Amino acid sequence: MANPGYGKRGAPDQRPLRRDTFAHLPLRARYLAGFIDALPEHAAMDAKTLAKAQPLYGQAAVRSALNELSAAGHLRRVRRLSDPGTASGTIRWVFHTYWSRTARSDEWWARFLDGDVPEPERKQERPARTDAYHRLAQLGLREPRLTLSAADCAALEAAAAEWLAREPDPQLFTQAMTAGLPGIVHSPRDFVARRLRDKLPPHRIRLSPAGPGPVRARLMECTDCGRPGRPEALPGGLCRGCRVS
Repeated sequence: MANPGYGKRGAPDQRPLRRDTFAHLPLRARYLAGFIDALPEHAAMDAKTLAKAQPLYGQAAVRSALNELSAAGHLRRVRRLSDPGTASGTIRWVFHTYWSRTARSDEWWARFLDGDVPEPERKQERPARTDAYHRLAQLGLREPRLTLSAADCAALEAAAAEWLAREPDPQLFTQAMTAGLPGIVHSPRDFVARRLRDKLPPHRIRLSPAGPGPVRARLMECTDCGRPGRPEALPGGLCRGCRVS
């Protein structure tokens, strides 16, 4: 698994896995696509880790395959702005590799980066549970006194999503929910609802240390070299230098 704030994130509205899902890809990329698709959320997806985790391809081959998967529309690397330092005004970024078993166009990834999920695709299938739902469901694994039912998680999902939108670090979320529990929690649902309300992080003003201009909350990165940029400057998820190299 990756460190908190890093790793695999599933893109929304993906079609179910089929035998021919990755048949359009070259053999090496096809193998790695199946391997990545089976990884859990927040799994490390850097070339070095993936090379160690499977037996067929070394680090250089994995990097090439990741570039092929990016060009085919299956993944994008994104850095997302987290909370700035309160004293120095420094900016902290968290890094994700968004994975979609359904190949997406550059235009889809650009809309997704801006928070616009295409409506026709949303209607094609039942949406997956959000990260907030899964964070609530996992509280019971960390602290049995906060075991929640499926109905509890669904009822608290919106409040948890708001909490995570203000502070996306999952470890901080879990710590805030589970720290300092009483000996007996009579109603885990009511207890978590109260903590989601009482410990909700504040809205943080995002300032650039270079001046008062706005800072984009999310930037795409070149899959190969990690150079940040706007989506239109990274067709296929690759910068100009990596596309021609």
